[in-house]
Amino acid sequence: MRILILTTCWIVSWFGAGAQVKKQFVVENTTACELVKLSLKANSSNCYIKPSQGAEVLTVFSNQSEQEFSHRLAKTVRGNQCLVNLEVEEQGDKGISQSISARMFNSSEGSVNTSNKFWKMYLSTSKPYALEMTYGIGSANIDLSGLAIKKLKINSGSADVVVNYISGVENQVEMDTFFVKVDLGSVMVKNISFAKAKVMLADVGFGNMTLDFSQKPLIGNTIKGSVGAGNLIILLPTDQTPVFVHIKDSWLCSIKMPASLKKTGENTFATANYTKGDKQAIVFDLDVSMGSILFKEGNR
Repeated sequence: MRILILTTCWIVSWFGAGAQVKKQFVVENTTACELVKLSLKANSSNCYIKPSQGAEVLTVFSNQSEQEFSHRLAKTVRGNQCLVNLEVEEQGDKGISQSISARMFNSSEGSVNTSNKFWKMYLSTSKPYALEMTYGIGSANIDLSGLAIKKLKINSGSADVVVNYISGVENQVEMDTFFVKVDLGSVMVKNISFAKAKVMLADVGFGNMTLDFSQKPLIGNTIKGSVGAGNLIILLPTDQTPVFVHIKDSWLCSIKMPASLKKTGENTFATANYTKGDKQAIVFDLDVSMGSILFKEGNR
């Protein structure tokens, strides 16, 4: 086992007038690293992930000083895999449990973290990644444009998370599994087709999730999802992509379908051009208890 080179530095940088930003961490690349397994956990603040043309596996900036947060960092190289685990915690925040209580019971504290503190994390476009990201409260904006993501796992406690391919550049590789979970917060995944995910798993507790399939899929997708008491909105492709939906529901839930999805059997719906076994189709296998599932045309 070899130790992955990491440097921690407090170099002052400037991102805009009057905004003092410091480079907090840099995880250097190694020639032995053929896959980066990166785990990121943030209990609060506003987090951003963006692609970088640099060779560094991970570069982290923040407008916080070392006295304002604590962190845990572990980094190793095992065979051809780089294992990087980073946890950052804002000092003196009100705590995840308190924030969740405020969100559930609509207290005067509000449901969204209004802190102006942030983390900006840059991933290299030159390395493939298996990403696992966990957010407690606050917000997260994740831009995966042009990265090579083989596996992706996102967990939101009470945070508001947006995943997108802002520049319109697709995933460099086919993604094996895209897993996204929300408890009390909200998650929006835009331009899902650019992820090129073979399988997508979606888990909604009491929060809200929007999955945007409105762009023509680059490969066939299978989406398996469960909804507890929350809400799931699915935006369908605007072209003639075949779609099949199976939903296991209950009398406590709400399900709404557009005119393009016709009932074909018990708990099944499909577009007119769908045929069983179509490798270009988008297939949904969903389970809902007390929440709601809404299918919408992507252009509406």
